[in-house]
Amino acid sequence: MTEQTNTTTGLDFNVAGDETNFNTNLALDTGAEPSVEVQIKKIAERQRQITAKIQIPQPVEQIWKVLTDYEGLGDFIPNLAKSRLLEHPNGGIRLEQIGSQRLLNFNFCARVVLDLEEYFPKEINFRMVEGDFKGFSGSWCLEPYSLGELMGTNLCYTIQVWPKLTMPVTIIENRLSKDLRLNLLAIYQRVEQLASK
Repeated sequence: MTEQTNTTTGLDFNVAGDETNFNTNLALDTGAEPSVEVQIKKIAERQRQITAKIQIPQPVEQIWKVLTDYEGLGDFIPNLAKSRLLEHPNGGIRLEQIGSQRLLNFNFCARVVLDLEEYFPKEINFRMVEGDFKGFSGSWCLEPYSLGELMGTNLCYTIQVWPKLTMPVTIIENRLSKDLRLNLLAIYQRVEQLASK
């Protein structure tokens, strides 16, 4: 859940049927220009699947370390007001997250409690057990790639969201598609910062 002024160097919208693609390039301090691809798929009248992908020129282990620092996510993910681990009744991973942002001149907060399953080094799955949506689930998928001597990771983040009736689905869809893009760029920057230390 994030909100920032979008200062992208390029933003393309392509609409085909029920699926929307966004492609964003953001010039970072490193001089690199990572591209984030976002797809929105209509699952049902008020349900959406949103997928965001980015290539990070670092090994899977580095990205995994950033993604699983659950209580540290609020330090660099824009407008993630809170991210804290809760006690899980069965000894698993339970995480509370609160996103806060302004939407149409009012403050919007969304809270979710997620149960997570880690499958190192390939996947992290999550599903909402409590929160401000009717349904919220998804996954992080990490896939290594190599281009000659360059090693990196294809990072894919997918969520399925089902807003409550009090939430306009198009506003949530637009907000989350921007959020996912900014989140992946923030993760890219975080991984690069830690790698340069």
